[in-house]
Formats: sequence, C-alpha cells, structure tokens
Amino acid sequence: MGHLLYKNSLSYKGYLIIPFVFGKADTYEIYSYKLLSEIGRKSRFHKAENPAQMYGSSISNVLDIAKEHIDKNLEFVSQGDSFKYRYVYRNNLIIVYRESGKYFYDHYPPDSLNNIAAPRVFTSEYECLNWIKQGLDGLNVKQKAR
Repeated sequence: MGHLLYKNSLSYKGYLIIPFVFGKADTYEIYSYKLLSEIGRKSRFHKAENPAQMYGSSISNVLDIAKEHIDKNLEFVSQGDSFKYRYVYRNNLIIVYRESGKYFYDHYPPDSLNNIAAPRVFTSEYECLNWIKQGLDGLNVKQKAR
C-alpha cells in the first residue's frame, strides 16, 4: 500500500473515507479505501480497509463504493461532522477537535492509520496547528540532515 490520499478524503455520516492506490494493472491505477469512525473502536469499521471488498478505477468511484457500503451497514447516527477540521500537512493527516473550549488533535502519518498525536491540550485551533507544524517541520529538517 502506498500513501493514503488524505487530500482526497471524504467525511460521510460519521466516517472519514480515505482512498489510496491499491495497485496497478498495466498503466491503470486500482483504488481502495480505509475508514476512520467518529466513535473510534466502538465501530467495527474503525481503521478498516475496504470492508466492501470492492475496488475502484478512480478516486470518485471508490468513494462512491465506500458511501454505498456505509449506507447499507450504518452503525450509528452521526450528530455532526467530527472530521470537519482536518488538514493535510507534509502528507500527514491532522484532525482538530474542540471540546469545552479546549482543542486537541489526532495525527496520522502518510502510510498508516496509527494515531501518533502527543497527549496535549491547546487553547485555540491556531495554537494546536502551529505546534503540529513546528513539530513536522523540525522532523523534516532532521531527516534532511541525515
């Protein structure tokens, strides 16, 4: 599996659908997807790879496949868009959450859905994003120095 295509992700009914290139046939790319659920591990589809077991010929095609699967297998009714404040920086997915006036985040690297966020609370979305950006920029400088 290559990089997850976070910039093409779609928030849908409490899930974040994240496409990726599964493979190639001749010169054509075959797409698959992974899911994140706003209810986390309570969902059987949280971090699931292609639960519909169908592949697509384009990003839009695989997003439609995932939406259809979610519609047929809906586990809960979403109360809002938990993935509304998501950002892609240096191919990393950052999802910012606000609760009781405090901000925190989830951070997923380019090639997996393992949350590597530091347990930290912020007073604003800007402060949160700035701290993450500084960390990723610092990591990038260290990698270039090697």
